[in-house]
Amino acid sequence: MLDPATVVSISELNRRARQSLEREFPLLWVAGEISNLTRAASGHVYFSLKDEAAQARCVMFRSRAQSIPWRMENGQQVEARALVSLYELRGDFQLNIEALRRSGQGRLFEAFAKLKARLEAEGLFATEHKRELPRYPHRIGIISSPQAAAVHDVLAALTRRAPHMTAILYPTLVQGDSAAEDIARAIAMACQRNECELLLIVRGGGSIEDLWAFNEEVVARAIVASPLPIISGVGHETDTTITDYVADLRAATPTAAAEIATQGWHEGVGRIADLATALARAMQYRVARQQQGLDHLSLRLIHPATRLARARDRLALLGSQLDASVTHGLRRHRDRMNRAALDLARAVPRTEQRSGRVGILAQRLSAAIRGQQQRRMNSLEKSAAALAHLNPEATLARGFSIVRDATGRLVTNAANLQSGQTVSLYLAHGGAEASIITSSADHQPIAT
Repeated sequence: MLDPATVVSISELNRRARQSLEREFPLLWVAGEISNLTRAASGHVYFSLKDEAAQARCVMFRSRAQSIPWRMENGQQVEARALVSLYELRGDFQLNIEALRRSGQGRLFEAFAKLKARLEAEGLFATEHKRELPRYPHRIGIISSPQAAAVHDVLAALTRRAPHMTAILYPTLVQGDSAAEDIARAIAMACQRNECELLLIVRGGGSIEDLWAFNEEVVARAIVASPLPIISGVGHETDTTITDYVADLRAATPTAAAEIATQGWHEGVGRIADLATALARAMQYRVARQQQGLDHLSLRLIHPATRLARARDRLALLGSQLDASVTHGLRRHRDRMNRAALDLARAVPRTEQRSGRVGILAQRLSAAIRGQQQRRMNSLEKSAAALAHLNPEATLARGFSIVRDATGRLVTNAANLQSGQTVSLYLAHGGAEASIITSSADHQPIAT
């Protein structure tokens, strides 16, 4: 309980309100009509459930929405398994939908409830009648359809967790009018052959009609009569059948049934697997909540088409203003040019009187240019002669050579040479490799 005098932030208040709602209300079934249905890019589905007097906002995260075998539409009457919660970022009351089914299945639910009540009154669900599961079974029987995906999930789990165990399949129908009798016969056959220590009854998820064979009394009594312990792994986590109540243990999924059967063998790494699963779920929940926030923020974004329309209107307005400005500017410059032309016509000089003076100046300019060119030519010839005198190739042509060591550096001091060292000689025409016989700073080096 908070002290009434304590000041809390809105985020803290919303967090406490959400925790209080989720703690106070368990998972429950809520009936209503779908309205305001929206599918976000993240895969989450947002809608409202309403009746004649009220409505509530709902969110169904992508992982849950993908399991619905039919397409949700506005106006549908449904029953939703929901967690009462609060969306903290906006402070909105909402229902987190875990499962969804169509309304109108009341007859089957009523039959299910009646049979469940009668079998429970007979004591078929009593804990004291439950058989103890073997801790380390070596042979496990699987009662399911050979084509069922649940069988492959179970075998994959057994191979991963306890590859040394033997699995025996007792094939049976898992859906249809004769499926219940077939399942009961498969259980009786497995008990008669007595070649397993534990039986798994498995089937994938589906609607209540798809799973109805596992709600038949004949199957329930066959399970109770079995001397072999039985684990029920029928449907998804939210599916519940009579088979789950009469079996010695109920697993959330077929894969979970295989994991429970191999728990003794896999207990060491099982703890690590559980922690990894919990972390994955927490991350998935966190990502889903963040994506939900992103979905709400995306509603505040302006659609690109709207932005383009606004930009198009703005561009048209600027274009009109530009046209008007250009037209006005051209008119103004045309007037200025006309005035300048008149001024120029009035200010044209009379060149007849100055033509003689221009001729004399032109002759002087030509003479000055020729003199300047001759002086520049003489200076250029002198520079060329000096450059030719300093040209290294001219020096090489007089019998000199350039000496470089193995690294390519110039050798200017005989003291830097050693006997046996190889040097490169660069001559006026070509070059040569030489080996130093002896060297001295006092006399010329000798190379071969």
